[in-house]
Amino acid sequence: MPTTSQRRRPSAALDYAATATGTPTALPQIEDPGKIAPKDARTLGPLFFQQLQVLEEGTQEYQYARNTLIEMNLSLVHFAAKRFRNRGSGEMEDIVQVGTIGLIKAIDRFELSREVEFTSFAIPYIVGEIKRFFRDSTWAVHVPRRLQELRVALAKAKESLTSVLGRDPGVAELAEHLNMGEEEVIEGLIAANGYTAGSLDLPIGAEQNSAETVTYGDIKGDVDPAIELVEDLHTLAPLLEHLDEREREIVAMRFGQEMTQAQIGEHLGISQMHVSRLLTRLLTKLRKEMLTQN
Repeated sequence: MPTTSQRRRPSAALDYAATATGTPTALPQIEDPGKIAPKDARTLGPLFFQQLQVLEEGTQEYQYARNTLIEMNLSLVHFAAKRFRNRGSGEMEDIVQVGTIGLIKAIDRFELSREVEFTSFAIPYIVGEIKRFFRDSTWAVHVPRRLQELRVALAKAKESLTSVLGRDPGVAELAEHLNMGEEEVIEGLIAANGYTAGSLDLPIGAEQNSAETVTYGDIKGDVDPAIELVEDLHTLAPLLEHLDEREREIVAMRFGQEMTQAQIGEHLGISQMHVSRLLTRLLTKLRKEMLTQN
């Protein structure tokens, strides 16, 4: 097992892993790759990448080489993630996890024949994955990609024009600055409202712990009494299909055409009392089936 001093001296690891011809044939067993200094990781990296190219994917040796590369280079993820620590409401842990996905993609696609430093190759993958996370996952309301990109352009234009005008720019000024139509600017401004969503529990005009606290939830929205009716109709519709033709006709005349029992009886050639008994039997049957459905 390599000692701490050996893990921090990449030259010792390279000596261990090379044959007399200088061709790596074995990998050093690194106890804790996460503790390898970035400088040493850059030196050891080519050795592990070279072995990835010759080892069979899925073998224990291949997994060791790949996992060690990931752990040795996690410092790149933390370095890139710092740029986004104040962006949106995402937790740093989430950003690091997403950035690690970018690191893994970079490791799987890197080739020594590129003759570029792995660091230079990996950073764009890591940053790109984090940016994609913010672009696609942090919107409170999903909007098309075009409008997400327009929001960024509008934000930059607002900042630029505000510094020049000394005030917030209007729609026409933004449209002229971005060389686009006013309707498109308005669409982008409306879509930008979907980036974040306020809590319904947010207090309004009073201290949060006050007994008189009023929240947005207290003044926004209410229970729609028609919702229950919609649910009942949704349940009733397939049950009507199971009635015979005469039963459906009676229900349609009574509740669709709002005919009286006497009018229905006259239409069917039966007494009003008979119509009343038929309706009572039909409604009892439908109510029982609706309760069974619920």
